[in-house]
Amino acid sequence: MRNRFLFALSLLLITALTLPAFIYAQRTAQSTSPSGTASGPVSTRPVRKTADAEEIEKDVSEALTVIQDQYIDGNKLDYNAVFKSSITGMLRSLDPHSNYFDRAEFDEFRTDQRSEYYGIGATIGDLREGDQVNTFIRATFENAPAWKAGLRYGDRILEVDGKDMRGKNFYEVRQNLRGPRGSVVKVTVERLASHKVETVEITRDAVPQPSIPEFYMIRPGVGYIAMSGGFNLTTADEFANALENLHSQGMKQLVIDLRGNGGGLLSQAVKVANTFLQRGQLILKQQGRVRGSTQPYYADNEQPDMTPLVVIVNRGTASASEILTGALQDHDRALIVGETSFGKGLVQIPFPLEYGSALLLTIGKYYTPSGRLIQRDYSNAGFYDYYTNGGISRETNKTPVAPTGPESRTDTGRAVYGGGGITPDEMVSPRLISPAQQRVTDPVFAFAMELAAGRVAGFDAYKVQRPIDFGRDLTATDFPMTDTLYKAFKDFVASKPIYKFTPAQLDKERAYIERQLRYELVTAAYGSTTSFQVFNADDPQITKAIDVLPRAQQLAAAAQNKRNPS
Repeated sequence: MRNRFLFALSLLLITALTLPAFIYAQRTAQSTSPSGTASGPVSTRPVRKTADAEEIEKDVSEALTVIQDQYIDGNKLDYNAVFKSSITGMLRSLDPHSNYFDRAEFDEFRTDQRSEYYGIGATIGDLREGDQVNTFIRATFENAPAWKAGLRYGDRILEVDGKDMRGKNFYEVRQNLRGPRGSVVKVTVERLASHKVETVEITRDAVPQPSIPEFYMIRPGVGYIAMSGGFNLTTADEFANALENLHSQGMKQLVIDLRGNGGGLLSQAVKVANTFLQRGQLILKQQGRVRGSTQPYYADNEQPDMTPLVVIVNRGTASASEILTGALQDHDRALIVGETSFGKGLVQIPFPLEYGSALLLTIGKYYTPSGRLIQRDYSNAGFYDYYTNGGISRETNKTPVAPTGPESRTDTGRAVYGGGGITPDEMVSPRLISPAQQRVTDPVFAFAMELAAGRVAGFDAYKVQRPIDFGRDLTATDFPMTDTLYKAFKDFVASKPIYKFTPAQLDKERAYIERQLRYELVTAAYGSTTSFQVFNADDPQITKAIDVLPRAQQLAAAAQNKRNPS
């Protein structure tokens, strides 16, 4: 065991010093990483040791021997942990996006690219009341194993395969629910309506994780496509289906929501961009140091969709989603709304290793059509700082920092900048959840379960004791929030001192409470994807996106006229 890990670790340390030699296998676009890939084969060379590499190999061997012989728990040494941490540390010295996957992580990585995972197909969530924590079913997915087994909103998970789940957070519960395809898991639940305890056997299966969880007509004539699921093998087909469906409903304008989309397959981002761009328009240029990793990607669409378009981004919008956004912005095909995106302009490709593990290695950079490299600087930042202070977790209530990267020009001559993500044409701060709002979420969930179970007198119309009605577009008459309902909620909270809320504190958060309560009831009745329509109704970034659609139409027309003057 020790020799196997030592050999592999030494080989990878040598790789760090002789990087071109490590590009040893041909890969195609179907095996891309979350950041894209070189589209053709890369060169193959044998590994070449240098004098420095040989010295490092000896140091590694000696260090591992000393650890094994002298470390207090050396006889219990976890070689997999040592191996993984060593490789990860080596890759962190290269860039923040090169990574190492052990066998289980690489299997999960490939599963994610297929837009699915293996489990029971249920959304679960915690309810915290004082020191007590319980996990409940929030929703099931259509035709998923949990749906077939009859699990419903509000069922409390007591045990999984005989292991007590009470007191465990939903992350721990989820790990126990997931497992190999075809395996059987026994889930013991307490039913919401009857409090009856039942044990159901569920056969785990592939559960779809679509790239596009939701699309619908958000306003008359305005379509909305939520692309929060990354760019996976099915993304382009899902997008084409959503677009066709919305056009059939009379869509004249479109909002694409890329918030929280961390990227995925470059090839899929190119296909989606191709939907809206004309033949010959550059989508991106990829540049690398090995053969096959440098090439441009052009649109080849003779009849692009000319629907006026706005794209929403935030600090969780990264990689392939930034490729799509940058192409549409540079060609003035869409207006961009929201916050500055993450800023990832590096391209990775996975290299499978022996024993089922894999190395995810940066092999190139990509540039937007105007020549922008949007990668944020990571030379003076640690790994944690790169992903927090500069990325997804940055504070959003501060004045946006002015772009500092090189200036480029869009097709109509507008200035855009590289060096730090995609800067929106319209900066709009997100709607944030305050600590007080976060704290009131638990009593809202608890009250929603009482409503759904039919245990709140006078509110039988809010009872949800039926299978989920999937695919519904909400109307104003679905679970309306009224003064009498809000009063019933306040009475419920007052009856439970454990929540520690005063009536004045609740009144201050009434808008949030009513929105969250309606979200819970819609989740119970229509599923976890449809319920996001509740939040979208008054989302400030979506509202701004709809407002600027006429400007997006004018901008696209100006760019079209410049390319094809009459």
